[in-house]
Amino acid sequence: MSPIQAAKQDASIRILVIDNTPMDCQLMTDALGRCSGFDVKACPAMSEEVISVSANNAQVAVICNDAHDTNKKSYAVVRRLRLAHPAIRSIMLLDSTEGAAVVEAFRSGAKGVFCRNDSFESLCKCIRQVNSGQVWANSTELHYVLQALSDSSVPSLLDTKGKHLLTKRESDIVNALAQGLSNREIATQMRLSEHTVKNYLFRIFNKLGISSRVELILYAFSQRESSSRSLELSQ
Repeated sequence: MSPIQAAKQDASIRILVIDNTPMDCQLMTDALGRCSGFDVKACPAMSEEVISVSANNAQVAVICNDAHDTNKKSYAVVRRLRLAHPAIRSIMLLDSTEGAAVVEAFRSGAKGVFCRNDSFESLCKCIRQVNSGQVWANSTELHYVLQALSDSSVPSLLDTKGKHLLTKRESDIVNALAQGLSNREIATQMRLSEHTVKNYLFRIFNKLGISSRVELILYAFSQRESSSRSLELSQ
């Protein structure tokens, strides 16, 4: 391999396609491999051993969900990748982005959901945006997550030492945002100016290392789910 070819490969997004159906997995891998800037590897099995080896050096994982999989193996794969390879950003490829599937995907740790009915061009854009740190979800899909969040308040966000990451006022703003309120509605509810709310959100983004309201909502959602699982395990 020439130095130029090696440099191009290093600059490519390293993608891992995971699908329990070998033929579908190879077709998706070949299709993505023809796109400029993608370095694609196939993982035609959802066993923990195979994924562990294949995930080495991957940046984005495209995980194909089987609608007939009653054991929800694909969601378990997202959770395992999140724990074993936190640097990998997962995208769930769904037959349809109905509420339950979308919520389960983000609950498991996916950074994006993509419907098979959408265009291949959109999938490539989805991969690039997720790799750059963005969340891929449309307004309807995000609404499903908001509905799931609205059932209970967001738990306190803690660092590894158990220290609160946010102040009481900042936590109140996150809860209001999770309820779907706009900046103006939050300002009215909390008797603040819109400018002050924007400043609070800016500080929250910096503290949590995120860059958008969508990411904040999904971050809060994942924290609530992690908190619920910890509680279940302790009982």
